[in-house]
Amino acid sequence: MQSFLVFTLSAGIASMGGNAGNEIRGSLSWPGRSAILGMVASARGFDRADVNGQEDVAQHSVAVGIHDTGTSFTDFHTVQSVPRAAVKHPATRGDALALARRSRAEETTLTRRDYRTGVLYSVALWGGDVEAVHAALLRPAHALFLGRKSCPLNAPLCPVLTKAKSPKDALVAAVLPYWNNAPLLSVASDPHPRLKGRKITRSDDPTCRQRWEFRNRTVTVLDIIQES
Repeated sequence: MQSFLVFTLSAGIASMGGNAGNEIRGSLSWPGRSAILGMVASARGFDRADVNGQEDVAQHSVAVGIHDTGTSFTDFHTVQSVPRAAVKHPATRGDALALARRSRAEETTLTRRDYRTGVLYSVALWGGDVEAVHAALLRPAHALFLGRKSCPLNAPLCPVLTKAKSPKDALVAAVLPYWNNAPLLSVASDPHPRLKGRKITRSDDPTCRQRWEFRNRTVTVLDIIQES
């Protein structure tokens, strides 16, 4: 038996990253390793520049239990930019935009932001100091959200320390909100000797938070419905 920390992520609106660009920022159907570890770091009070704190968080392995991926929707934003040829050496971005408006040189781009509504996940952590994470999730140092600051959680995390043979078995301990007790549909996990499934690759293992650098990792995906 192995020690796990299990907690619940429920949100009315969520955004789970993907390969971000300026004009289109999509959302995957479940939160990746970067999102989970970022939330843990925030709960423990580690900022992006805290190298030791980020290294501490990186010791954890992560499994996400997918209960409800919700419904996708798209929001649109406008972004203004200033051609370099139009404004030379502005003191601030505000000065650059003001000068560009006077010369009618500003450029406006329509951008797309994808979200998911009504999502529910359970999470299992193992390795590293899971007891410290358990304490932090009960009293997080910062407000937690699922993807963006506009995506707050809508239910308690309900962290639980448990022992189990595998991440899948540990996720049984998750405390789900009373309004959504959707069954576990699949598990997406860092490699674990007791968890078998198909292998996929995701580029969501953070190597430098300040520079937004990530590397590929192998994810084991077990579809529960197909298993039964």
